[in-house]
Amino acid sequence: MTGIPTLTEAAATRVAAIAQKQAKPAILRLSVEGGGCSGFQYKFDLAQAPDSDDAVSETDGVKLVVDPVSLDLLAGSKVDFVEDLGGAAFKVENPQAAAGCGCGSSFGI
Repeated sequence: MTGIPTLTEAAATRVAAIAQKQAKPAILRLSVEGGGCSGFQYKFDLAQAPDSDDAVSETDGVKLVVDPVSLDLLAGSKVDFVEDLGGAAFKVENPQAAAGCGCGSSFGI
C-alpha cells in the first residue's frame, strides 16, 4: 500500500524515549477523530501491538500504526517531533489537509 504515514527520525527518537519510560513497546498509534476547530483532529497513543488491519511503517525500530479508516485521511503524511518556544509536540505534515488551525492539532479536507 502506498502513502502509509511515516515518522521522522526526531519523532521516532521521542516515541522510543516515551515508550521506554512507560515500559511499553515503541509503537505509536496515530488516528483521526471528528472534532477540533477544523473538523478533524489527530490522536496519538502508544499501542501494545499493531491490529491485524493496521498500516504499519517503521523508522529506526519504532513503528507507526494507523487504522484503515484513519489511513484514508492520513495517506502520505509525515509525523515529526518539534520543539520550539511554544513547547514540544508531535506534528503531522498532512498533504491532504486543505485547512488547518493555529494549534496544529486539527485539520479540514
